[in-house]
Amino acid sequence: MATPPAAHLIARHSSEFGRGEFVDGKHPWWRYPLDKNIAALDTSREGLSPTQAEERLSRFGLNSFRDHPRPHLFLQFIQRFNSPLILLLLFAGAISAATGDAVGSAIIATMVLLSVLLDFIQEHRAERTAEKLKQSVALHATVIRGGKEQDTDARLIVPGDIVVLRAGQLVPADGRVLSAQDFFIQQAAITGEAYPVEKNSHIVPATDELHDAANAVFMGSSVISGQATVLVCATGSQTEIGHVAQAVTERRAETAFEREIRQFGMLILRITIMLVGFVVVVNLIMQRPHLESFMFALALAVGLTPELLPVIVTVTLSRGALRLSGNHVVVKRLSAIHDLGAIDVFCTDKTGTLTEGSIRLECHLDIHGKSSETVLRYAWLNCFFESGLRTPLEDAVLAHESIDVSGWRKLDEVPFDFERRRLSVLLAYHAQDGERRWLILKGAPSDVLAHCTSVCLDPEHLEVSAVPMDAGLLAQVHSQLNSLEKDGFRTLAVAVKEMPLDRDHARLEDEDELTLMGFLAFLDPPKHSATAAMEKLAQYAVKVKVVTGDSELVTEYICKSLKLRVSGVLMGQELAQMDDATLRNRVESADLFCRVNPMQKNRIILALKANGHVIGYLGDGINDAPALHNADVGISVDTAVDVAREAADLILLQQDLGVIAGGVLEGRRTFGNVRKYIMMGASSNFGNMFSMAGAVLFLPFLPMLPVQILLNNILYDLAGTVIPFDKVDKREMTMPQKWDMSFLLKFMLILGPVSSLFDFLTFYLLLHVMHANEQMFQTGWFVESLATQILVIFIIRTSLNSFQSRPHPSLIVISLAILGIAILLPISSLGAYFGFVRLSWPYYGVIGALVLVYLVVVEVAKKIFYTHFEPSMTSKPAFHVQ
Repeated sequence: MATPPAAHLIARHSSEFGRGEFVDGKHPWWRYPLDKNIAALDTSREGLSPTQAEERLSRFGLNSFRDHPRPHLFLQFIQRFNSPLILLLLFAGAISAATGDAVGSAIIATMVLLSVLLDFIQEHRAERTAEKLKQSVALHATVIRGGKEQDTDARLIVPGDIVVLRAGQLVPADGRVLSAQDFFIQQAAITGEAYPVEKNSHIVPATDELHDAANAVFMGSSVISGQATVLVCATGSQTEIGHVAQAVTERRAETAFEREIRQFGMLILRITIMLVGFVVVVNLIMQRPHLESFMFALALAVGLTPELLPVIVTVTLSRGALRLSGNHVVVKRLSAIHDLGAIDVFCTDKTGTLTEGSIRLECHLDIHGKSSETVLRYAWLNCFFESGLRTPLEDAVLAHESIDVSGWRKLDEVPFDFERRRLSVLLAYHAQDGERRWLILKGAPSDVLAHCTSVCLDPEHLEVSAVPMDAGLLAQVHSQLNSLEKDGFRTLAVAVKEMPLDRDHARLEDEDELTLMGFLAFLDPPKHSATAAMEKLAQYAVKVKVVTGDSELVTEYICKSLKLRVSGVLMGQELAQMDDATLRNRVESADLFCRVNPMQKNRIILALKANGHVIGYLGDGINDAPALHNADVGISVDTAVDVAREAADLILLQQDLGVIAGGVLEGRRTFGNVRKYIMMGASSNFGNMFSMAGAVLFLPFLPMLPVQILLNNILYDLAGTVIPFDKVDKREMTMPQKWDMSFLLKFMLILGPVSSLFDFLTFYLLLHVMHANEQMFQTGWFVESLATQILVIFIIRTSLNSFQSRPHPSLIVISLAILGIAILLPISSLGAYFGFVRLSWPYYGVIGALVLVYLVVVEVAKKIFYTHFEPSMTSKPAFHVQ
């Protein structure tokens, strides 16, 4: 491929450069020879001139994640009111105020403000997440400009700059390695790899994947050892971590809870408009007083509006948050508790979540696969006496056991380098029979084996068990290594060589004719609590999927250790070639996603959500931030990086994944109680409001005064305030709970008319049997309407037989108290203020009989309804436990 003109490449970088692609768009910049990168960026190994740097800074902007200004905070706040339910509640509040119901209006206004404020806080929190990301990258850097090194603010770095990196520094931008010496990078924040990776200048990877980019470094990574010069190819929002920042600052994808509330709001809004419009038209046709008719229609609108829904939701979620806090879980977004009960897929990162998050020496083996203390002792001495910066693997060896080094003395060392991939120390050992000198070496197995001419069959007896390396023994050694790698272990080989007593210096050529002693096997071990947590999630019909930047071998071993059986594996390289439609199909069959970068994790979450799943995601690294942000429920741990904690909705204060399973049950309890209120309002309120709308066709007067409708609504809602404390049937706790608007609509249209049927029967009895006048009619129907609404709560609150599901005592007390008010209010002196008159006892007898028959009919209708229309739920566990 011909080198593209520099001007075109730079122009592309400023707009579509994204992952640093060349103009042809085929591959990212690390896939091309270094000379093409240098030519394309119009720079040299001497760096840019100050003039060039200033010009590019004005063209590309600062090396920060976002430069475009955000709208004013007030405008951001106002935008939160763009919701059907919010607008409907505001309308209801205005009507309440207009009709003199100041208390009801204040309650509605408070709940709306609280809901909008919480939404606003969520977006502002995303902004803080981006700020945390900014703080996680380098603040200063050393650049070469005009052939001279100089320190500069990292925000002033531009594409084409040459940056010098040394041990302990953070990488300030994405770029190609020009030269490197013993250069190791920890890039777990970007790729999820648990181990440090080596970087060099001469290898051009064969794939586009970040994990294979051994010739590239990425902003936010840290330098473990060595030094390098780097050609900057991407800055600011065009870097890999810049894409992460952009993902978490974009408006969060709609969660299951938000989607369901919006759909419910639209449903109520359509029904309200239909009934109110019908009443207004009929009253106009019948030439009734316009003002009275209009106020009646407005009262109907308030009666249909679930104005206490925000109260019910907030109280229910707050109780859930309180329970979770007792299990050491911090709830940052209240509605996440509801979403947690709805999840049917739980995605989790591996490192630090399913594993301990720290590398551990798991075993030290001879070539037969048997544990050997001698192999450990030689490896420990090598790590203890080396003078360079230790890697996490060497720290793991030293942490595994403490060995007495008395009698050992260091003479010299051949340090590690990228070409050799091994390190050796020359030690003197003073024993009772005199001094002996040993060269002890450890390193990558392939490089160590290439210099071994013998094998120790029994490390405990080196002198008598060392035999020449032949083809059979070499095959046995490779078989042992392959077995360890298949089990997900990272391995190092250990070899020794006895040196002459006059040798005080170690040379590179000494690393020949070595005797292989055995191997070290390292692993980030699985958490002990994870197995039980996975089993509980299986019992609750939640599918578990592992999404990680680590290798498939390591991840499969962890899953096996956790007894988590996986049915399919999808690699990041394969995922990168898929369009969104193909990915949506593959995410259903794959349970393991390996070697995926941060944005690929995000694509997986969005694909699962597009398939209709409700997703929980557990992660603790920067590379998890986009997925945490866009999952329905983002979960992290208190030891996670700041960015992950900011993006998460729930924070686990203890490393016990079992609380997630407990949180799922809490979420389902919350869902059950919120759904009770909505179903009660959707059926009972709709039935009564439908009855009022129908009554205007044949009654010569209003069936209930506007103030009586509002009083009816307030008293009924008071009974609903204790719903958050109610018990939930066990059968609703075993499966994921999701809203089904068609189910709610059917419930409303079937059980609502049952209520209306008895209302019309009440109308007939009051008018033609009891010969009630206008005030007697309105009083009698108020008592009957409120009595049926209150008592039907005990039937609607459960899909079981009402006598099989025991309500919370507080619900019984409050409901009976309100029923008492409905009966006694017309008799009291307060009744006159609402237009009520005293009813004779025959009226109460007729109303009581109607209510009793109504409750029986509703119980039968409920049973028939659930038999035919109950929402389908998964009938078997979502994954298998071995």
